[in-house]
Amino acid sequence: MLKGNRVVLKPIEKSDIPVLYERMHAKNGEIPEWKKWDAPYFSYRKPPYRTFRHQMLQESEQGKRWVILKEGEIIGMVTYYWEHQPSYWLEIGIVIFDPIHWNGGYGTEAFFLWIDHLFKTMPIVRIGFTTWSGNERMLKVGEKLGMVMEARIRKCRLYQGQFYDSVRYGMLREEWEEKRPLLKKKILDGRPVEATS
Repeated sequence: MLKGNRVVLKPIEKSDIPVLYERMHAKNGEIPEWKKWDAPYFSYRKPPYRTFRHQMLQESEQGKRWVILKEGEIIGMVTYYWEHQPSYWLEIGIVIFDPIHWNGGYGTEAFFLWIDHLFKTMPIVRIGFTTWSGNERMLKVGEKLGMVMEARIRKCRLYQGQFYDSVRYGMLREEWEEKRPLLKKKILDGRPVEATS
């Protein structure tokens, strides 16, 4: 379990899966609000519960998915997957399900805790995530965490008749170790941090 000031991260347990299914998928079959920002150019389809449960159990056993809790309530999830495991290329993701919890610093704190955990427990040399230029909140999270924009593939995502860029952020282990103390003060302790040159 990873504890911050606003959120707690913990591995998914069997009892969490029905709640996750309910939070991730709208009952009426509509596209949930979070999916409109999380790669909406890929089609969405609500999976059968048994399929969802099997996937969650399998990935939680591997440590690839943890839930984000706010005051004991599941509000989101952090994930990782191997882009290329032989070279330790790991990508991460995050979703906060309900818009009521957006823009409150929960995602930034959860991502800080998740990145810190993965660097401490895995032999990785870098960590990164990919988003699209329409997801401004995710772009800001990368910037707040001091990540580097490593690639911007222009006009390669078509959504609702408009083209968007695909954007990749990353951070090397040595960059994390250097920035971590200041980020901890800023993100977890909520104290302003003076810029350093």
